[in-house]
Amino acid sequence: MIPNPAQPFGSKILHMNSAQNEGTGLLENPPLLTSTTAHSSLLNPEYPESHDHRILIVDDEAAVLNLFATYLSETYSCETAANAQEALDILAREPFALVVTDIQMPGLSGIELLRKITEYYKDTAVIIISGIARTQRVMDAIRVGASDYLIKPCDLGALTISVERALERRMLLRNASRYKQDLENRNTELARQKRELERLQAQVLQAEKMASLGQLAAGVAHELNNPAGFIYSNIDLMKGYIERLKRCLFDYDRLALVPEAAEQIRAIKKEIDYDNIVGELDSILSDCYVGAERIRDVVQNLRLFSRLDEPAVTRIDLNEGIEATVRLLPGYYKSGSIRLVRDYGDVPQVNCYAAQLNQVWMNLLVNAAHAIDSAEGEVRITTRCNDRTVVVTVSDTGAGIPSEQLSKIFDPFFTTKPVGEGTGLGLSISHGIVERHGGRIEVESTPGRGTTFTISLPVDADLEVAASN
Repeated sequence: MIPNPAQPFGSKILHMNSAQNEGTGLLENPPLLTSTTAHSSLLNPEYPESHDHRILIVDDEAAVLNLFATYLSETYSCETAANAQEALDILAREPFALVVTDIQMPGLSGIELLRKITEYYKDTAVIIISGIARTQRVMDAIRVGASDYLIKPCDLGALTISVERALERRMLLRNASRYKQDLENRNTELARQKRELERLQAQVLQAEKMASLGQLAAGVAHELNNPAGFIYSNIDLMKGYIERLKRCLFDYDRLALVPEAAEQIRAIKKEIDYDNIVGELDSILSDCYVGAERIRDVVQNLRLFSRLDEPAVTRIDLNEGIEATVRLLPGYYKSGSIRLVRDYGDVPQVNCYAAQLNQVWMNLLVNAAHAIDSAEGEVRITTRCNDRTVVVTVSDTGAGIPSEQLSKIFDPFFTTKPVGEGTGLGLSISHGIVERHGGRIEVESTPGRGTTFTISLPVDADLEVAASN
């Protein structure tokens, strides 16, 4: 027969829960709740688990063990163990929400069992039930991790309250831990999205800046194109005209003049340094012709680089775009310390935003030159076609990139250059441009030996779909 929970199983109770772990006290006839009433007071768990209502009761006294198990089984799923080792074996097989254990048992004591549970089964709450009513023993049990400490003989109503409080505390702690984990996960995701937003904002800013620079370059090229054409054409004509004038002057020199006139002509020639002028005319014209050719080439390269006079998406020869970009970098590759090796393959034309890809080649070639710096080295450009994919590699024999920095080089604002010498946006922008073309950019580097960037671009990228995405 099950005792009425309103009838005490003993004369007094020492009750200590987690909210009152600063001291102990004796309670005479405490207010009691039936198991059904107490159970209904629990908060609904937000992260339910299958073992939330499973209790393991441990006691070497069969009468007490059966009494507690029979009473708590009305509300919970209960199992019993006669000693601490048997309880540990059961816990190893299946989880429990709560362990109710005696202290004095053969073999391992209840306190040792408590230590094992708090070490290996942190999600399991423990209630200690003992015939020892010393305050220090109670405090020690609570410090080790017990949820409550009850004194034998124990009132069943107090046991019900203690069990409900222990399960409720366990649920609150678990929910708090899950809330914390969820919050950390969300913060991590927010941080990732923030970095991605910063990267996209940086790319938009740089893209707008490069578009403005491209328009400026195209405008300058357009304004220079006609005057440069005039100069280039007229110098060619001038060279022929001067040859005619020189022939005329030479014929005059062969004429016999009266002494007074001949003396006057010699004085004029000496005054204007006639012989040196005639001798240097060819050299001056040649220099002007070379300068005009360079102006013409720069204008053509600027127009080819910016490509603002072409449709947004067009099919181009990547070799031509790379070569046009190289010609705009004479300050890096005409000094003689850097040897530029062009290994262009026979590649098909690629559907692309030409001006954007030219910006990628510009960034990679400038970075390669900076990596070599003032030392002697080599930059190699290779283009190949693999099926319907064009592969471009830009390699240098510079200082290389440390392995711990390789994962960051495409991040916005990350740079290995000294302060003031780099914005950290070049490779980030290049990465975005290549991805926009449906390609990929990869990097391999060995400190002290150099770096290789590999860009793979599909020949027939559907850029209209990519742009809408």
